[in-house]
Amino acid sequence: KLDSPILVGRSRSLGRVLDLVGRAAGTDLSVIVLGETGTGKELIARAIHEQSDRADRPFLAVNCGALRPELAASQLFGHRRGAFTGADRERRGRFELADGGTLFLDEIGDLPKSTQVKLLRVLQEQAFERLGGSRTIKLDVRMIAATNRDLPAMIRSGEFREDLFYRLNVVCVELPPLRERREDIPLLV
Repeated sequence: KLDSPILVGRSRSLGRVLDLVGRAAGTDLSVIVLGETGTGKELIARAIHEQSDRADRPFLAVNCGALRPELAASQLFGHRRGAFTGADRERRGRFELADGGTLFLDEIGDLPKSTQVKLLRVLQEQAFERLGGSRTIKLDVRMIAATNRDLPAMIRSGEFREDLFYRLNVVCVELPPLRERREDIPLLV
């Protein structure tokens, strides 16, 4: 059972979510958190991290919707100096900075298709190369992703890779909106 002071509620639906989160925290499996905007997806990701064996290691959150498509790969994987116009120095990406800990990719449905391919490879190989680099960097990162979008519909329309979805969707946590757990409102107030 999950023990987190930041997750408030006594509803049966939230209890089921917290039970699943507590069980997921004891593993290194990839987790996808689904829910409407404002349901607490990042709180769930932080709770998983804080209850895991990685709690003393980095937790990095990246909002994929805020990444400029042409720089998304650089933000996630880093780059070597001269890799592209404006790359005036070497830069470590979020994966490298989160090594040993947890990387939370919020709004994963907004990740550009070209970066989805690279992310899939990192999940499969647990290794990557910085943009413009040739040295393979091994890593150990727990992956948690979240979205409020309908990923199966995006797969059908060709906007999201099916193989990436299945790599991320090892444990699926679906957060109920507050309107479906009204008994939690007084506790939150």
